[in-house]
Amino acid sequence: MSRIGKLPIPVPSGVTVKVEQNHVTVDGPRGRLERALPAQIAIELGEGQVLCRRPSDGREHRSLHGLTRTLLANMVTGVSAGFRKELELVGVGYRAQKQGEDLVLTLGFSHPVRIHQQEGIQIEVADATHFAIVGSSKERVGQVAADLRRLRPPEPYKGKGVMYRGERIRRKPGKSGKGAK
Repeated sequence: MSRIGKLPIPVPSGVTVKVEQNHVTVDGPRGRLERALPAQIAIELGEGQVLCRRPSDGREHRSLHGLTRTLLANMVTGVSAGFRKELELVGVGYRAQKQGEDLVLTLGFSHPVRIHQQEGIQIEVADATHFAIVGSSKERVGQVAADLRRLRPPEPYKGKGVMYRGERIRRKPGKSGKGAK
């Protein structure tokens, strides 16, 4: 039995889960998420919890069991508590600021980079070098954060760039210069 797939998903108060064949809708205080899940896995609604059951111990059913349970748990967590990715800018002159609904990043290019806020995603700027991506969909929050990091990934020599908060960059030594001979 899958260790992850067999765990029940607790449904907090204020969150409703609806299942129609393989289409799941989760409503909560932070919004509404919908997703088509694999049809082979049965989703059972109980009192205050959701269970995922697989029809057999075949390889495909075992792999889909844990996946389905994790996707459903992320939906329930997203509409109740939400997800957050924090990023930071390291580098001289690198800064983030909010202009209306847009995020404007100064990353050492010849022009500022303007990011339009997507539906269901909020961008919070704490100060000039720290900002956060907040939303109810873990997938979308992670993708937006990865896209922003890709604008100027941290480089290993000086450590400059856009990085996740707490991320450790493996540093490389530069050239030796005179002592190389």
